[in-house]
Amino acid sequence: MSCHTRTEQDQFGSLEIPAEALYGIQTARAVANFPLSGYRLPAVFIRAYAEVKLACSRVNAALGHLPAPVAQVVETACHELIRGEHHDQIVVDAFQGGAGTSTNMNFNEVVANRAAMLMGQPCGSGAVHPLHHVNLHQSTNDTYPTALKVAVLHELKALEQPVTALQETLQRKEQAHRDVLRLGRTELQDAVPVTMGMTFGAWAEAIARDRWRIFKCRERIRQVNLGGTAVGTGLGAPRDYVLRVTDELRRITGLKLSRAENLVDATQNLDDFVEVSGMLKACAVNLLKISGDIRLLSSGPSTGLGELRIPAMQTGSTVMPGKVNPVIPEAVAQAALRVMSNDALAGQVAALGNLELNQFMPLMAHSILESLHLLRQAVTLLHTRCLAQAEPDAERCREHVNDGGALAAVLVPAVGYARAEAIAHTAQEKGISLAQAAAEELDMPEEAIAALLSPERMRQLGYTEETYTAFKADTAKSEDEA
Repeated sequence: MSCHTRTEQDQFGSLEIPAEALYGIQTARAVANFPLSGYRLPAVFIRAYAEVKLACSRVNAALGHLPAPVAQVVETACHELIRGEHHDQIVVDAFQGGAGTSTNMNFNEVVANRAAMLMGQPCGSGAVHPLHHVNLHQSTNDTYPTALKVAVLHELKALEQPVTALQETLQRKEQAHRDVLRLGRTELQDAVPVTMGMTFGAWAEAIARDRWRIFKCRERIRQVNLGGTAVGTGLGAPRDYVLRVTDELRRITGLKLSRAENLVDATQNLDDFVEVSGMLKACAVNLLKISGDIRLLSSGPSTGLGELRIPAMQTGSTVMPGKVNPVIPEAVAQAALRVMSNDALAGQVAALGNLELNQFMPLMAHSILESLHLLRQAVTLLHTRCLAQAEPDAERCREHVNDGGALAAVLVPAVGYARAEAIAHTAQEKGISLAQAAAEELDMPEEAIAALLSPERMRQLGYTEETYTAFKADTAKSEDEA
């Protein structure tokens, strides 16, 4: 054996393992078997799995199933992983066969060998055994999904903060720009006016719903199947261990975890992850919609809408000097699309499980954790590098309102549809604003007509008789004089 390797054996033969590696032969075989994606487990999942192993070790020690000296070093090794140490030793590809067995063995070997080192023994010595000690009374089929739920709960909590911050910023801008009129558009065609405050307010409401959904997501996946072992019957685990291990995990994580009432169901079915993924997709849908709105409102700026000014982040072209692109909304949109596709994948993964276990659990883990990470980053980017500094171009908005045909709809309750339509045609034929055309047709000052487009008028829900009383009086007066 080389001085830089050690030899380990299993039922398939022997392998040379790097001497300094904390993982062992089971992990090495999995690395060779699954050279698929190059993706590794995210840090949040590694920490969560270490928390699960720590809970199992503590309960086994408390019940006398694990020797105290072994439990002590196993606990220390788990804490090191929770702190972020040794993550480079979790080396199995994120996509793997076996429903996560290779990942579980990777953890078992790393914890066991690190614990052995803490006892003064070399890696691979067996002083702390991956299966007999670290994996005692456990199965991949209860530890892997439990660790995934713990990781998802941690990530949901982390996602709430940027979502809340974005909602609050949009609400502030709703108030700040409540008097800035802009031309509303339906089907990308001119419509009736709205205010910029309403635009920010609609975005804020959508994000507020996402905030509520994220909170509700945590209720959907707080029940875990830890203690159910292979298929949810608890086979091979003492009853006292099964009843206590989830409580210990709850104390370690600070999460509101509980043991699933039906461990068989919780072991084989993944629809709770699908439900969470669907809520994450809803957030992605809103981010995609808002990003598209931002790109349209800021388009041009010279020949586009140009009604919203967003921060210039970087040079936009290698051939067109001075060009600046809306790179942040574009990047956010791509992240949102990925989350939406991950949701479709999550549904297929859950549906393809067979009988007592879902063999594609690693793909579910990768998809949902990627979605959570992407959403947290996307919401933060959209907030801090775009919307926090976004401001309306009030003058450009005013020009578009005055030049558009929005006034025609506002005139209908006062002069009727046919006459309002005729005024709109006059404006188009003469190339003048609709306010000018209405002023000529009705023989009224433009100011009286423009008053119908005030921000206060736009904020009213519908109209009352009083809304048009003064306008109708002026109209009647001008007609009498004529």
